[in-house]
Amino acid sequence: MSILFIILGLILLVVGGEFLVRAAVGLSFKLNLSKMVIGLTVVSFATSAPELLVSIQAALDGYSDISLGNVIGSNIANIGLVLGVTAVIAPLAIDKDFYKFNWPVMMLLSVVLYFILKSGNEISLVEGIGLVALLGVYLFLLINRARNKVKTHPVDDGVDDGLSKSSNFKIVVWLLIGGVALWGGSELLVKGAVDLATVMGISERVIAVTMIAVGTSVPELAASVIAALKKEKALSLGNLIGSNIFNIASVLGITAIIQPIAVKSSEVLTNDIWWMLGFSAILIPLAFLPKRFEIGRFKGLLLVVAYCAFISMAFIGN
Repeated sequence: MSILFIILGLILLVVGGEFLVRAAVGLSFKLNLSKMVIGLTVVSFATSAPELLVSIQAALDGYSDISLGNVIGSNIANIGLVLGVTAVIAPLAIDKDFYKFNWPVMMLLSVVLYFILKSGNEISLVEGIGLVALLGVYLFLLINRARNKVKTHPVDDGVDDGLSKSSNFKIVVWLLIGGVALWGGSELLVKGAVDLATVMGISERVIAVTMIAVGTSVPELAASVIAALKKEKALSLGNLIGSNIFNIASVLGITAIIQPIAVKSSEVLTNDIWWMLGFSAILIPLAFLPKRFEIGRFKGLLLVVAYCAFISMAFIGN
C-alpha cells in the first residue's frame, strides 16, 4: 500500500501542479500582468507548489526530515538528473546571466541555508521570514534585469498565449482541481513515504532525499526531455537554477513561517547539504572547461553518474 500511496501521490502532484500553473497564468492575464512578469514569477511559484505542499504537510505532521530532504534532494536532482539527462540528449548553451546573476544567487542561498541549519539545528519563523525576504529581493532584481534585456532584444518568456482567453469559470475550476490534487497528493505521498521507510527500515530522510525529491522533479524532467527530443529550446540553465532558488527561499521559507523545520538527522548537515553545495559549485567549472559556455553530452553524463553515486550512497549509508 505504501508504494501505491507514493505513486498516487506523485500522479496527483503532477496533475495538480499542471492545473495550478494554468490557473495562475490565466488569472495573471486577467490582472493585466505582463507575460514577462508572469513567466518569471507566477509560473515559478506555481511549479514549486508540489514541493511546497509536501514540505508543509510533512512539517505539520512532525516529519521535518521529509521537508528538508525534499528540498535538498530536489535541488540535487534538478542539477544531477534533470540537467544531466537533458544535456546528454541535447547540449545546453550557457548565457552570461548564468554566472553573473543566477548561479551566484543560488550559491549564496545554499550557503545561507547551511549556516541557518548549522547555527540552531532548525529553520525558525524569523529565519523563514528572512528567506522569503531574500526571495523578494531576488525577484525584484530578476524582473529589472529582464526588462532591460527585453529593451535590447526580445526573449522567449515561455508563457502560453492561449491561456489569456481563459474564462473566469475555467480558471476557478483549474484552481479547485489543482488545489485539491496538490493537497491530496501531498497527504498520500507523505503517508506512503513514512510507511515505506518504516517497513523497509530506511530513514525518512533517505526516502525524502531520493524518491520524493525525484518525484517532485518529474515535471521538470519530463518537460526538459520532451523539449530536447523535439530539438526545441530545452529548459534553460537559468530556469533550472531559478527553480533551486525558489525551492530554498520560498518552499523552506514559507514552510518555516507556518511550522519551524527542525534538523532531526545529523546526516542532513554532514552529508546531504554538502552534496547539494557540491552539485551547485561544480556548474562553474563545467560551464567553462574544457568547452566554454556549453554543457554538452559528456558533461551531462558526468552529472548523471554523480547523481547515481549520490543515490547509491544515500541507501548504503542508511
